[in-house]
Amino acid sequence: MDLGQGIRKALAKITGAALVDEKAVKEFSKDLQRVLITNDVEVRLVSSLCKRIEERILKEKATPGATIREHATKVVYEELSSLMGGEAYAPVVAKKKILLLGLFGSGKSTTIAKLAKFYQSKGLKVAAIAGDVHRPAAIDQLEQLCKSVNAGFFADRKHKDAAMIVKQGLETLGPHYDVIIVDTAGRSAFDEELAFELKAIDKVLNADEKFLVISADIGQVAAKQAKQFDDAVGLSGVIVTKMDGSGKGGGALSAVAASKAARIAFIASGEKPDAFEAFDAKKFVARLCGFPDLEALLSKAKEISQEENLQKAIEEGKLDFETFLAQMKAMKKMGPLKQIMQMVGAYDLPEEMVGKSEEKMKSFEAAINSMTRAERKEPKLVKVRSRQERIAKGSGQKMEDVREMTTLTESRR
Repeated sequence: MDLGQGIRKALAKITGAALVDEKAVKEFSKDLQRVLITNDVEVRLVSSLCKRIEERILKEKATPGATIREHATKVVYEELSSLMGGEAYAPVVAKKKILLLGLFGSGKSTTIAKLAKFYQSKGLKVAAIAGDVHRPAAIDQLEQLCKSVNAGFFADRKHKDAAMIVKQGLETLGPHYDVIIVDTAGRSAFDEELAFELKAIDKVLNADEKFLVISADIGQVAAKQAKQFDDAVGLSGVIVTKMDGSGKGGGALSAVAASKAARIAFIASGEKPDAFEAFDAKKFVARLCGFPDLEALLSKAKEISQEENLQKAIEEGKLDFETFLAQMKAMKKMGPLKQIMQMVGAYDLPEEMVGKSEEKMKSFEAAINSMTRAERKEPKLVKVRSRQERIAKGSGQKMEDVREMTTLTESRR
């Protein structure tokens, strides 16, 4: 059971109890302890957290007008937010030089593309310098990633002096870009050789920000890594990657927060460049507790509303297969269906139900792509059986799927 699902299940148990007394609170505390420890949150942190939650629910006066159940939810939300780091990270949007650090497998290269995309969305020009001179294909990988997000790039494939390469990169890119991100080499474990190389690079770069990139799946070990890198070069923050694919994300976040070595700056929860956000402990915990994330939903909706095809469809006020296709493509850009449903508070839908809905959308898109332009513009043409058979055959879909799509479109007109 993942962290969010476990917390929501425990909360549902206490808020649905006939009587929220000391026995119910202690039972809830045990459930919460099991969930947190299973998700690699350090035992000592879990113990003190649950003790505080018990005391606050039972002894603290509820907000006027709030029920004991609402009070319990509020206490859990506030204590978990504190455990995960408290205040939100507010990125400075200005010209800067960023040094990215991390061990093998942390996801540094992919994070550079995401970080570039993030600052580009704030109106800044971004470029990267390939400072990893040890890992085979590191330069080629970073170059491809930079191209994918239209970011500038500098590399020197002839030399192995990372500090010298960074100096050349600054001279080349500095006058033309607002944000310069420097990639660095990793190791399987932190050592003195890596520390020496990072210090040499930082001396040349004089970075405004230094971020350690760690993978969520290392859990509690994140605290040790953060301290090692902070002692070596001084960290501005930590970026936690692969939050969507690990049950230890909560452990990594809480461990870094407890270590005081550095704060969590960003989290990444997918492969796409936009699956990246400044870390806000309160928002993160709100999702774990099952609260709707309407701000994120509205932000995504605003982005897709700027799509040219969708804007045209809205302005014309008509629904044909062209506009239906534009709407589906826009919805896909908002992210996976499961993620969209979570934004409105529907966190624990059966995977089978979500999967079937996504498959249905793929089926509809394939069918529309098999239509002629005239059929897309005039849905009534597709009512003809022979056309439906041709579309089904051309798209590799079933006849009933094409008929269902036709009926659905007709009902929305």
